[in-house]
Amino acid sequence: MASRSALLAASAIQLASGLVGQVVALRRRRHFDVPFMTGSPQHVARDSLWFGTSYSAPSYMLASQVYAVARLAAGPDERARKMLRLLGTSMIGGYLSERFNRRLLTPKGFDPVETPIVVSGLAGSAAMAVLGRPGR
Repeated sequence: MASRSALLAASAIQLASGLVGQVVALRRRRHFDVPFMTGSPQHVARDSLWFGTSYSAPSYMLASQVYAVARLAAGPDERARKMLRLLGTSMIGGYLSERFNRRLLTPKGFDPVETPIVVSGLAGSAAMAVLGRPGR
């Protein structure tokens, strides 16, 4: 298993990005907007429970991540490692499929609040996927 501390650090950074992203998305009404479905600014809070926001995973995924981080922080835990890898891998696709996120990752779309959230969330997700691989 990869260094438990490295996986914990990456997961904590990603989790913080997701939680901050949720708050910013709720305040700025940044609904989810992926190629196959779109939320609405009026229902960001409700949609954040099941579909997420533009800058965060759904609440049930964030809760699962909190659980896995806590389990891994308590000691080596193969199930927690697998869960963090799965969450990180799935969140990569989520971050890249969001229309707002793709815009923020371009020079013209830079926003001093939102862009760092997306960059740290995406980087944390990628690190979770890599560091969570078995046998590292």
